[in-house]
Amino acid sequence: MRSESVSRGALTVDEFCAWASIGRSKFYNEVNAGRLLVRKLGRKSVVTMTDAQAWLDSLPVLETREAA
Repeated sequence: MRSESVSRGALTVDEFCAWASIGRSKFYNEVNAGRLLVRKLGRKSVVTMTDAQAWLDSLPVLETREAA
């Protein structure tokens, strides 16, 4: 991902997918489920870094088992 994307405060769909290590199908599943907000900048779809971080923070935390 290019560093100027982060400094401008928004990521394109492809940049977000690279940032989150997910594919476009998973991206659109998250959008359609209402878990990820997408904004329109002209014809381009973007995710703000605030929304990207909120999505990441909303993911479930892995419960680990304690060693016996």
